[in-house]
Amino acid sequence: MLNRSTIAIVYLSYHSEPYLNDLVSSLKSTTYPKGCLELVIVDNPHPEYGSSADYIRNFILPLSGQELPHVTYLPQEKNLGFSGGNNVGIKWALDNGFDYIFLHNDDGFLATDALEPLVEAMETDQKIGAAQSMLVMYPESDLYNSTGNSFHYLGFGFCDNLRVKRQSLALPPIQDIAYGSGAAILLRVDLLKKFGLWDEDFFMYHEDLEYSLRLKAVGYRIVSVAKSIFYHKYSFSRNEEKFYYLERNRFGVLLMFYKWPTLVLLFPIGFILELGMIIFAWQKGWLKQKMEVYKYWLKGNNIKKWLMKRKNIQALRVVNDWTLLEDAVGQVNFNDGAVASPLLKYIGNPLMAGYWWVAKRLIFW
Repeated sequence: MLNRSTIAIVYLSYHSEPYLNDLVSSLKSTTYPKGCLELVIVDNPHPEYGSSADYIRNFILPLSGQELPHVTYLPQEKNLGFSGGNNVGIKWALDNGFDYIFLHNDDGFLATDALEPLVEAMETDQKIGAAQSMLVMYPESDLYNSTGNSFHYLGFGFCDNLRVKRQSLALPPIQDIAYGSGAAILLRVDLLKKFGLWDEDFFMYHEDLEYSLRLKAVGYRIVSVAKSIFYHKYSFSRNEEKFYYLERNRFGVLLMFYKWPTLVLLFPIGFILELGMIIFAWQKGWLKQKMEVYKYWLKGNNIKKWLMKRKNIQALRVVNDWTLLEDAVGQVNFNDGAVASPLLKYIGNPLMAGYWWVAKRLIFW
């Protein structure tokens, strides 16, 4: 019964030529029945390098249905971002009757036996809404990239156990996590149909956080599965565009999901954090992008759009904020030099942790 479940593997290409050989090699040797799989390649054109069409048509499509699962190629005329690009593949899978959808980052590859444990977890417990593979660094495969993601109560998200040695952790077969990484996650088709696809207004970053919170808000679990391994050529990008979307979308998550009393309760520490973020952005050369975030949120049309998202989420939710924030953490621990800051370490984190210790004991709604 397990092997009869069909999976559409949505691979979002974005100048992915350096990684496509890894994808091909891993899917050639997958132990999951190839007849139950479809590789759906969505190709977002890169502004500098263009599309990956030539490589895909010359080296991947000839293997379709033979050494590889059947391949569907969906080239795009413009870059739709992470959420929009994945949605193209998700919509194709919904239209073609698949049971599950696996989102596959372009810079990684699955272990040969990675899919079976994910499907088994989902079919054993119908309240699991999404299941993430264990992300392992590559080629440093003795280190974790993420065993699940942490969610800070002010909207930050970061990898759990980044660069922690695998042998040092004794992880349960299935564990609940704050949210699942969009890099390697199995999704239920029925829930995508019922509660919507990934939010394209996020464009990139925090769309996986939003979708995980959306499912949690309606009573589903988000888990990671220890026996499912995804090797990830992870590097923390240090660019201005990323900072803009992380900050803009962080505000969007808070506005969409938190009840008004929670937002009021967290406003003082949030205001203090913003002062620190301005200093941090200035130090890192991202002050212009931080100001662009404020400009975005001061536009009435943008506020109206996100308030409508909030209205929809609040109408769907069946859990309160106390439950939704049960797994939220009080400190930001990116464990990466790109965001290392004495201000965060010695002032920000202790202050935020202390505030959260008090605030979470006051939230009963």
